[in-house]
Amino acid sequence: MGKQYGLIPRKVAAVDTKYRTIKTEIPNAQSIRVIEQLRKYEPKSMSGQPPVVWDKAQGINVFDAYGNKWIDLSSCVVVANTGHGNSEVKKAIRDMVDHGLLNNYCFPSAIRGELTQKIIEVTATESLNKVFLLTTGGESTECAIKLARTYGQKKGGQKKIKIIGFEDAFHGRTMGAQMAGGIPKGKSWIVNLDKDMLQVPFPNSFKYEWADQRNADYSDERCFEIFLKNLKNEGVDDFKNIAGIMTETFQGGWCQLMPKGFAQKLRNFCTENDIVLIYDEIQAGFGRTAKMFGFQHSDIVPDIVCCGKGISSSLPLSCVIGREDIMDLFGPNEMTSTHTGNPVCAAATLASINYLIEKEIIKNCEKMSHICKGRLNKLKEKYNKNIGFVSGIGLAWAVILVKEGTKEIDCDLAHDVVRISMEKGVLMFAPVGAGATLKICPPLVINEEALNEAIDVLDEAIAQALYEKK
Repeated sequence: MGKQYGLIPRKVAAVDTKYRTIKTEIPNAQSIRVIEQLRKYEPKSMSGQPPVVWDKAQGINVFDAYGNKWIDLSSCVVVANTGHGNSEVKKAIRDMVDHGLLNNYCFPSAIRGELTQKIIEVTATESLNKVFLLTTGGESTECAIKLARTYGQKKGGQKKIKIIGFEDAFHGRTMGAQMAGGIPKGKSWIVNLDKDMLQVPFPNSFKYEWADQRNADYSDERCFEIFLKNLKNEGVDDFKNIAGIMTETFQGGWCQLMPKGFAQKLRNFCTENDIVLIYDEIQAGFGRTAKMFGFQHSDIVPDIVCCGKGISSSLPLSCVIGREDIMDLFGPNEMTSTHTGNPVCAAATLASINYLIEKEIIKNCEKMSHICKGRLNKLKEKYNKNIGFVSGIGLAWAVILVKEGTKEIDCDLAHDVVRISMEKGVLMFAPVGAGATLKICPPLVINEEALNEAIDVLDEAIAQALYEKK
């Protein structure tokens, strides 16, 4: 079971910089009433984040109601791509509310038309030409599974239903999404698992030497041969019975892309066997990887792309983008969603995408990515006994802390680093994924000065956590 952060206020050093302010005990004594209220009335699962009661958020900063200000390295779990409280997004929301349309189910609306056209335009491929607007990332991955299996049965009959995913993958917390995912603990509650949803090892360079491109003997061919061998080990002898292969663009808990050559071989394999290739871009899409979509790093085009989180920088909206022959498998009223393309959410999303393009935010993300790469790898050198792995792309970076001199994940150390960073004015979400990862995912609008300051604080927090552990 995950850990809760304590609610005993701690006296911490005051902080007063351009980007950070800490002037009270942390957690703030007055905020504890709110946290205790939430812990009383919400399920325990909602109580795992650092005890900061958000009052407002703007740009790269989160504020409480007591005078404290944090640099946000969470982006609201990779949502606030164009910054918290983006002025254009807020204006679009206000305008739609004032206009008087708050919901319209699947009845047509002008804003939904504008947004779907814009999404297809920025996808910039010939084959991905239809988009289905939804609400959450999990809803989009569930839909992708449904489409892949429907397409598979149409092409190959009742046997063409297998969905292949990857170990450590996370596609959401609904039943189908968790069965397609690769975290056994997350689906133990299901009991009767779908025998045709299988996972094989992701080419993870921390876990597997054969996947480490830094090794002299690495080859895309060998990497893909291991993938095929693992399929056969899972009882998949006839590849024609695979309906879909689903992968995150980068695994959320590790922040590493598939090797480019492997991804291209996977694309060819899917084409040869009429398999729907699904890319879960819920974290990666809309600029997070320093490209509009993460699949563009591999010079391939999937058959289905699932998006959410940073698509709107704010309100709940997700989507499935895909080939017309797949997206049109269901007739009128056979594939819908209550809040599909909610007009307020759609307005926010259109404004966020336009801002991302017009302000060239992706270029800033690419520039900041180089800073992250350099600074975080220097931290790995400095704490070489305790940082076992650093990986990332764009502004999604993972720092894996290990027990000294081993590859065993040190969850307690990661937990302490997040707490100490919070006390110093830098906010991360609780360690995530199979690697109990420290994730560095600030809004894409962050500047060099603020990013360097945040990494300086991370450096201090690791040093302090190691000292306190002695």
